[in-house]
Amino acid sequence: MEKKLSEAALQGDATALQQILTQDPLILDRIIVSCLSETPLHMAAALGHLPFVNLLLSRTPALAAELDSRGCSPLHLAAAKGHADVVRELLSAAADSGFVRNADGRNPLHVAAAKGRAAVLAEMVRVNPELIQALTDRDETGLHLCVKWNRTDAVRVLGEEMSRNGDVLNWKDCEGNTALHIAITHKHLQIIEYLVTLNGLQVNALNKSGLTALDVLEQSPRGLRDMEIEHLLRKAGASNAKDLHLISNDWAPATMKRTNTRALPTKKKSADWLGRKRSSLMVVASLIATVAFQAGLTPPGGVWQDDYVIDEDGNAVADPHSVGHAVMAYKQPKEYGIFMICNTVAFLSSLSIILVLVSGLPLTKRRWMWVQMVIMWIAITALEATYFITLTGMSPDGVGSMLREVTEKSVLAWMTVMAVVFMGNVVRLNLWVLRKYGWIKEKKRRSEGVDDDDDQEDVFD
Repeated sequence: MEKKLSEAALQGDATALQQILTQDPLILDRIIVSCLSETPLHMAAALGHLPFVNLLLSRTPALAAELDSRGCSPLHLAAAKGHADVVRELLSAAADSGFVRNADGRNPLHVAAAKGRAAVLAEMVRVNPELIQALTDRDETGLHLCVKWNRTDAVRVLGEEMSRNGDVLNWKDCEGNTALHIAITHKHLQIIEYLVTLNGLQVNALNKSGLTALDVLEQSPRGLRDMEIEHLLRKAGASNAKDLHLISNDWAPATMKRTNTRALPTKKKSADWLGRKRSSLMVVASLIATVAFQAGLTPPGGVWQDDYVIDEDGNAVADPHSVGHAVMAYKQPKEYGIFMICNTVAFLSSLSIILVLVSGLPLTKRRWMWVQMVIMWIAITALEATYFITLTGMSPDGVGSMLREVTEKSVLAWMTVMAVVFMGNVVRLNLWVLRKYGWIKEKKRRSEGVDDDDDQEDVFD
C-alpha cells in the first residue's frame, strides 16, 4: 500500500490518494512513526502537486512538520522548486516550519533566497515577516544569500521588506560583512545599484577586517566594472575606513584638524597614484607577455618543416635536423641561446607582474609598486635585447656591419635612458631616507594642489 501511495504522490493523483485512504485510513499515521527517508508530502511538495498536498494536509496536518534524511521539511522542497501556492498551504498548516533549519543550517526562506525564488519569498514574508530575521549557521540573512548567488529579483523582494523593518538590512554575517560587502566582493553591478537606493542602508559599515564596501572594492582584483561600481558607491556617500576615522575626530584641536585636512587629499592621491600604476603595469605586462610568448613559439627563421637525417642513398648527413626544431638553433646556436634567455626573462618577468596584480593581495604600499616597476624595466630591457637578436638572425651577411653600427648606437641610447631613470630614482630614495630619519629638514608642503607623483617623502611608503 505504501508503494501505491508513493506512486500516487509522484503523479499527483488525488483520486488515487482518496482511494488509498479509504482502504487504509491509518496509512498516513504509520508513515509519521516510521523511518522513511521522505514522506508522500515531500514528494508532492517538491513536484508542486497542489491538490494532492491539500488532501494530505486536510487528513494529516502533522506531515508538514516531518523531516527527510537531510533535515528538510516539505516546505524546504517546495520553496527550493519555486511552488509559491504549495508554500502558502504548507505555512498555513505549520507556520513554525518556516524557521526549521536543514542539515546545511538553512530554513526554507534561505533555500528560496539562494535559488532566487522571488514569488516564494514574497509569499513567505507576507505570511510571516519575522522570517527575514532568521539566520543561517554562518549568521547570514536571506538577503546575504540572494546577493551571494546574484538573484536580483529575490534581492528586490527581501530588500524592500528589510528596509521597512529596522536595521535588518545592515545585519552582518560571521565575518562582519553586510549584504553590500558581499555584492562588492562578487561585483554584482545590478544588485549594487539597487542596494544603494534602499532607505537605511549603511554604505560605510565596517566588517571584522575593518573595511568598508569601498575598501573591499579597492583591494579586490581589478575588473571592467570597478569604475562604475566606485561611482555608485561614492554617489551614495561611501568612504574608506581611514577617512571615516579622520572625520570622527572632529573634537580634536584646531591645529590637529588642519593637519588631518591636509593629509586627507594626500592619502586620496596616493590611492589614485597606486591605481594608475596598477593599470599601466597590467597593460604593459600583458603586451610584453603576448609578444614574448609568440616569439618563443616562432623564433627568427622559423622551424624545420621536415626531418633530414639521412640522404637519398641512406647515408647519415653532416648537418641533420628534425621537424619542429628552430632553424636558428642549428645555424646560429650562440645567438639562439641568447635569444631564448632574453625572451624567457621578458616572458617570466611580465607574467610575475600580472600574477601579483591579479592575486588580490592587499599590496597598498608604494614600495611594492616600485618593486614591480623595476621588474618591468627588466622585462622591457630583455625584450629590447630579443628584438636586436632577432634582427641579427634575420639579416643577410652583407648588411652585418651596418646592422652592428645601428645596434650599438641603439643600445647605447637605451642604456643612457635607463641610467637616467635609475639615477633619478636613486636620488629620490636617498632623499626619502634622509627625511625619514631626520638628517635633512622636511620641506613644507602646499595644502592644496600637491602633485602626488612629485611627493618624495611618501614615494616608498
